[in-house]
Amino acid sequence: MTSISSATQAPVIEFTGVDKRFAGRNGSPDVLAARNVNFSIAQGEVVSIIGPSGCGKSTLLNMGAGLSKTSTGIVKVGGEVVSGPNMHVAFMLQKDLLMPWRTIAQNVEFGLELRKVKASERRETSTRLLAQCHLKGFEHNYPNQLSGGMRQRAAMARTLAVDPLVLLMDEPFSALDAQTKMILQQDLAQTVKAHGKTVLFITHDLAEGVALSDRILVMSERPGTIVEEIVIDIPNRENP
Repeated sequence: MTSISSATQAPVIEFTGVDKRFAGRNGSPDVLAARNVNFSIAQGEVVSIIGPSGCGKSTLLNMGAGLSKTSTGIVKVGGEVVSGPNMHVAFMLQKDLLMPWRTIAQNVEFGLELRKVKASERRETSTRLLAQCHLKGFEHNYPNQLSGGMRQRAAMARTLAVDPLVLLMDEPFSALDAQTKMILQQDLAQTVKAHGKTVLFITHDLAEGVALSDRILVMSERPGTIVEEIVIDIPNRENP
């Protein structure tokens, strides 16, 4: 299969001939989780991957982040081969993983602290992003004082704070009620457009993929490979 891409510019994230095997347990054969995966994503593009459970969707995110190595093939982010934990990407997961002993602002600033960013710059960034994520006035609250949707907004602000090239999102809204999920999908579309971010989004929900994505890549059952590309053309999706 040739590499799937809708753009002619240099891709921000690229998978070329990627296989992933996991060692079998107790003498059982190795498990081939992903096979000959090829795709690329351009700057500012949102691409969703859908497929059955266990087909390797989350495994692709882990390889993009450098948390898991390919068995064969190459993953590139920003034109560089991913060979270990990758500072050019940021994760957003189903669980918000906010630290309960830190305020919302302190959670957003955590990645910047690790990068030794000055306190004044950290505070400016967290204030700006929390306002953009509709959490102005909640900077000094703790996670247990916020609803599930608000915590996911805080997680989105934290993800954007480190200014990653690529957002890797693994079903971040799947645990939310339908109304909150729709609101956060719109928030994500607006935020991605405002920041020009590239997004690789994992979902089981085809409707969610259509609502958020420029393209949807469909994976087969294990060993997962991309069997179809669906191009989505919805103008002004961030302003329904």
